[in-house]
Amino acid sequence: MNALLSAGLVLAAEGSSFDYLFDLSAQLLQDAFLMIIAVFVLFLVASHFLFNPVREMMQKRQDKIKNELDSAKQSMTDADALKAEYEDKLKNIDKEAETILSEARKKALENESRILAEAKEEAAAIIRHAKAEAELEKRKAADDVKKEMISIASMMAGKVTAGAIDASIQDSLVEETLKEIGENTWLN
Repeated sequence: MNALLSAGLVLAAEGSSFDYLFDLSAQLLQDAFLMIIAVFVLFLVASHFLFNPVREMMQKRQDKIKNELDSAKQSMTDADALKAEYEDKLKNIDKEAETILSEARKKALENESRILAEAKEEAAAIIRHAKAEAELEKRKAADDVKKEMISIASMMAGKVTAGAIDASIQDSLVEETLKEIGENTWLN
């Protein structure tokens, strides 16, 4: 287009007629055809060396951006899943803590019951042992009282008879005295 304008300016400067500029001459058509071919070849060369690499670069960049967006979307999905999982865990932590506390309370109650049962058994054993000891002490005291009564009865009988009674009479007197007092008196 610039060539056409410059040719028209050259012709106008030379003083030729202005009508020739708009007349289609063979030279003008040939120049226009060569110019179209030159522009087409220039377009093909530019397309091969410039546009195709730019297209490839743009396609790679577009693919990279798409991959990054897909990766980001996947990361967001994973993050949402993790967030939901952690929220569920947080909700379950309260339940787990309550479960652990209830189990601890249950074990504490079981331990308390077991300790109370052991204490009751031990107390019952102590009471049985104390009763048995008291029974032994009672028998021992009864035996001591019996021995004391025998010795007192012997002394009394000895004073009463002062020497006239022998050992066999003395034993029979003690036995009679014991029978009169009775066995129940000694045990009380």
